[in-house]
Amino acid sequence: MAKSGPEARDARLTLSLSGTNLERAGDYNQRIVLQAIRLTDETTRSELARVTGLTPPTIVNITKRLIDMGLVKPAGRLQGKRGQPAMRIVINPDGAFGIGLNIDRDHITLVTLDLAGNIRSRHTREIAFALPETVVDHVREVLPKLLQDGEIDRNNILGVGVALPDDLGRISLPHRPKEYDAWDNIDLGALLGDVLPWPLHADNDAASAALGEVHLGNGIAHPSFFYLLISAGLGGGLVIDRSYVRGANSRSGEIWAMPDRDRVGANVQDTVSLSALYARLEAEGYDVDSPEALIDGPAPQEVVILRWLDDAADALVQPLIAVNCLINPAAILIGGRLPGKLVDGLVERLNARMAGRELPAIAPVRRAGAAEDASAIGAAIIPFLDHVLPSESILMQAGR
Repeated sequence: MAKSGPEARDARLTLSLSGTNLERAGDYNQRIVLQAIRLTDETTRSELARVTGLTPPTIVNITKRLIDMGLVKPAGRLQGKRGQPAMRIVINPDGAFGIGLNIDRDHITLVTLDLAGNIRSRHTREIAFALPETVVDHVREVLPKLLQDGEIDRNNILGVGVALPDDLGRISLPHRPKEYDAWDNIDLGALLGDVLPWPLHADNDAASAALGEVHLGNGIAHPSFFYLLISAGLGGGLVIDRSYVRGANSRSGEIWAMPDRDRVGANVQDTVSLSALYARLEAEGYDVDSPEALIDGPAPQEVVILRWLDDAADALVQPLIAVNCLINPAAILIGGRLPGKLVDGLVERLNARMAGRELPAIAPVRRAGAAEDASAIGAAIIPFLDHVLPSESILMQAGR
């Protein structure tokens, strides 16, 4: 019988937090222990040894280093019936910070994230096709207040993650200006280095959102999932055993390019994207240029949106059949900029359409746990993965 509740969660944590005794793997073990502390309200050294499989002396040495680094802190003694009370250990949220920047065709979003995974501050500007110099000016303007509002110690900022769609300046969307091709092959380090003077990590927006889901969303419950990112365009991300799978050319998950079998010459993104929804509303005389404006509008506008939800679900059926048959994920998660109410409507329609299919397995479609600002949040996690949290690349390096 399958385990459920805390027992099942503990088993999953044990699988995902196993340390390694490989030679020269001390850094990886330290990252594993830090992650184990992050995922609990409080813990003890004996509990850490049990969960990670590392020896008690190793745990003692690692936790001492983490305390000295300011990443974790003691929280008093846990009173027991016998012997020396165990020291409680908790994460220090202020021990490290990450900044996430999401650049897309319809907005610029900045978030700050602390070591515990809390969003400390955020700022979004709705702007269509912002050019590189506009992004730089915007970051320069809002960053000081963003850091102040989040009570961010600049000295503890590990780095900046930048999430943006692949081919940002190339893909044709409604109202895209010709000068937007300035984003083609741009050097983000050179562009942003003066206004964001920390290590810079760039990634695809769907990959960033999926990474955010691994670490702040459904990653514990669903170690393997396919992520659908609905923003100005449509993106996809594949996670297997909590590791993002990029493919041979780093172009996995490009679900946007799959053909829409109900529209000759069209692809799925031509229907399933905020740009496509805005274009429909514009054609019906409704000026909507932000996700918030999609909620609680006039009744005729709601009719257009409901019709779009039906068409979006129809357009996604064949791609999701392919995802189920080829990948067999535990779940298909939908996040991005589409408001939660509309995500829920799309989830309901997709589950209904998939339910009657005779497939070997059908993954449930669900709203992503870290749906709002997903790409910016995921981008903010990347510096933590590079510096202090476990990742597959670090384990591979440790085992070499």
